[in-house]
Amino acid sequence: MFRYFEDLVDPYTDYVEEDRPSPKLWDVFVAYSQPFKKLFAATAFLSVIVAAVEVGLISYMGRVVDILSGDPGQVWSEHGFELVLAAIFILTFRPLVQILDVLLLNNAVMPNFGTLIRWRAHKHVLRQSVGWFENDFAGRIANRIMQTPPAAGEVVFQVFDAITFSLAYLVGAAILLMAADPLLLIPLAIWFALYALLVRWTVKRVGPASQAASDARSTVTGRVVDSYTNIHSVKMFAHHDNELTYAKEAIEETRRTFAYEMRLYTIMDAALVILNGLLIVGVVGWAIYLWMTGVTSVGAVAAATALTLRLNAMTGWIMWALTTFFRQLGVVAEGMETIAQPIDLVDDPDAKPLDFKGGEIKLRELSHHYGRGAGGLDKINLTIRPGEKIGLIGRSGAGKSTLVKLLLRFYDTESGQILVDGQDIAKVTQDSLRLKIGMVQQDSALLHRSVRDNILYGRPDATEAEMLAAAQQAQAHEFIEDLTDPKGRSGYDAHVGERGVKLSGGQRQRVTLARVILKDAPILVLDEATSALDSEVEAAIQKTLYGMMEGKTVIAIAHRLSTIAQMDRILVMDQGRIVEEGTHSALLAQGGLYAQFWARQSGGFLNPEAAE
Repeated sequence: MFRYFEDLVDPYTDYVEEDRPSPKLWDVFVAYSQPFKKLFAATAFLSVIVAAVEVGLISYMGRVVDILSGDPGQVWSEHGFELVLAAIFILTFRPLVQILDVLLLNNAVMPNFGTLIRWRAHKHVLRQSVGWFENDFAGRIANRIMQTPPAAGEVVFQVFDAITFSLAYLVGAAILLMAADPLLLIPLAIWFALYALLVRWTVKRVGPASQAASDARSTVTGRVVDSYTNIHSVKMFAHHDNELTYAKEAIEETRRTFAYEMRLYTIMDAALVILNGLLIVGVVGWAIYLWMTGVTSVGAVAAATALTLRLNAMTGWIMWALTTFFRQLGVVAEGMETIAQPIDLVDDPDAKPLDFKGGEIKLRELSHHYGRGAGGLDKINLTIRPGEKIGLIGRSGAGKSTLVKLLLRFYDTESGQILVDGQDIAKVTQDSLRLKIGMVQQDSALLHRSVRDNILYGRPDATEAEMLAAAQQAQAHEFIEDLTDPKGRSGYDAHVGERGVKLSGGQRQRVTLARVILKDAPILVLDEATSALDSEVEAAIQKTLYGMMEGKTVIAIAHRLSTIAQMDRILVMDQGRIVEEGTHSALLAQGGLYAQFWARQSGGFLNPEAAE
């Protein structure tokens, strides 16, 4: 039975992805609610029926009081059949409707609505550019992805469990009191007006207060995750106390914002107690007066009393539901600041897969300054022939990494073009471009998965034999076989920890190399590929790298000039421009910047801060 209701909506159903989703909450909920339209309608209808049944039951209890006010000996003979039917209704239809209402809300809506939002939000965020991620905390992004779906689910829950039910209940109560005597509506109407003012006052303040508290919690998460992610630096520089102070500032702001939010609830509760007292005295007192003057029956008084006491019990729940509703809306609104951000780096509407031929790369008047007007690259013109091996050197900030990021289209160029085999990379699909480029970075971060999963990331459809061969080529097979993790997994099944923290720098680099070897892309980018390796392993890896380069177009960034001395051509960058190019011997003969770097090397490394 549960499975039937849980499968009424597929949270992973296909949908049209938007690059620039609306940031408006209403538009967001409408978009996410499309697969649930019929389910929401059925849930709302059942919620109204449940409320009507509850009001009707209270009304009938008033009739029972009137029946019992007559001759006890005549009650069963005159009303027995009616009472039996009422009992059957209470034992069958009433629980059936309520159970069905609960099944739709708890088992069909709640698990699937939050899942749908989390899935689509994660899918949207994954499409963001590298630059977008570089401008935010990973912890804060993850926190918003995780906290927004349950908050949105709570909003939907309160709409159908409390708001729809309470509105229907209030309408039913008004009808019941009016049937007893229209004058009974006067104290109810006065109470409702005051109650509405209290709700308005509370909601107006709770929404912003809740969003401030949610934003403060996200800041705490971001700072805490930042400390944990960089725990090696924290320990190495003995900054334990500084990190505590840094976190305490955010934690204290969270406490302050939450305390303010709780003040609002205290004021609300105090006002509610006073209002409910007025409701009970007004409605029940007036009903007793009407009975004393012979206008209404004792059963009507009993029904009005029961209804008023029920409303008294409900008002706190309704108010809490409403404040929860708007508080969670605040959380959703804060989450939408991340989840609904537009995706600026997208494929061209007419983009086609890259038609790879030989791997010729052309840069035409290429400039990129990260929107600052300075730094980055400045009017670069360059042609790299198919299969040519290029070495790239320069001081820190010269533009080397920017060039590589633009080639991979992690950023769109501010001006100029990059062509691969004559095709503007802005006009081909991003995935087809990146599938043709293998890159080994200086920062060899790994996924917190098994070694096998990390290597197969290069080509998921590779066979076990191909994966093992790549690991052996990268001089990684031997140490991998000796690995174990805390859960007892070993060898290629051992997990490497967050960002590969359980491996040494050299081990991580070799696993990264294995991944790129397995990918076997025709364009190869090496960014300090052997910087984390010891001399003995580096010598073996260098041989592997030269083998990898065979038949590929290669761009190798290095500070250790000896590692690129054998390249077909070496480019020297400075302040965003290519200032020298040629072979190793030709550049030495020029006596320019490259020659100065070579002369100033210490142990084979470029001193990137060396003065000209």
